[in-house]
Amino acid sequence: MRALPGLMGPRAPLLPLLLLCLLAAARPSLADGHPSASPFTTPPVREETMAKYSNLSLESHNISLTEHSNMPVEKNITLERPSNIKLICQFTTSGDLNSVNVTWRKDDEILETNYLNATGSILYTQYMFTIVNSKQMGSYSCVFGEKKEQRGTFNFKVPELHGKNKPLINYVGDSVVLKCKCQDCFPLNWTWYSSNGSVQVPVDVQMNDKYVINGKNANETRLKIMQLSEEDRGSYWCHAIFQLGESEEHIELVVLSYLVPLKAFLAIAAEVVLLVAIILLCEMYTQKKKEHSDDGKEFEQIEQLKLDDSNGIENNAPRHRKNEAVGQ
Repeated sequence: MRALPGLMGPRAPLLPLLLLCLLAAARPSLADGHPSASPFTTPPVREETMAKYSNLSLESHNISLTEHSNMPVEKNITLERPSNIKLICQFTTSGDLNSVNVTWRKDDEILETNYLNATGSILYTQYMFTIVNSKQMGSYSCVFGEKKEQRGTFNFKVPELHGKNKPLINYVGDSVVLKCKCQDCFPLNWTWYSSNGSVQVPVDVQMNDKYVINGKNANETRLKIMQLSEEDRGSYWCHAIFQLGESEEHIELVVLSYLVPLKAFLAIAAEVVLLVAIILLCEMYTQKKKEHSDDGKEFEQIEQLKLDDSNGIENNAPRHRKNEAVGQ
């Protein structure tokens, strides 16, 4: 059928251009024969935003999943400064790859899948974005939905601080140094807080001369407390501020008076004295019992001797009479 002159003729060249636009807008999964996934929300950072932050370093991380995975797979990632992020998940299945639905989520928000590809029995998905502030930190998950949902999660967090795990024990009048350190990281700022309950109070070195805050390196901080008193005991928190968030660690301080070890010594001494007294009483009781036993034996011997003597006299009397009769 021929086009009408003056109407369809000028519009005809636009058809190939329109088809090209439709093909360019099609999802990569459709081009590879994969079904379209559920509707996605707008990604947190678009390609133009990534181009804007092209000078940032690229962090690439991946997770491998299989259809037989029983538990979700998680990977913890420490991030100190803004970076471009590439997350890759691969899913191995013996079933039909076309039946696997793939989505990306940040917490409960659905994100757009940047890239989807299949090689053999392995399905690859990729999500690229840029983290420039604390709101973009958190958990990013790739979810493969088939008969059973399989999930891989990337947890982004700022560096952890390291302090003293065990309580610091000191005595009244002494000085103590509390130390916090960040391994291979450099916070923008350090702050110390004290807590003797549920409320944290900033340590003010300007108003109180007993506190001194310093640090040999940028990745550590030290709080020196002089002339300790029992009121100084409690929890102390070191707080670090990074470009992408904040982190803190707590140290427990125990302040004892010198009477505490003295009380312990007196208690031990009392136990020793009591034990010695019990031993002496037992020995005295044993000795008395032995003496009574010896006295009883001696009494029996005396009675036996008396009995023997009386028996001897009785035996000698008839013999003496017999001798007198023989003499007459």
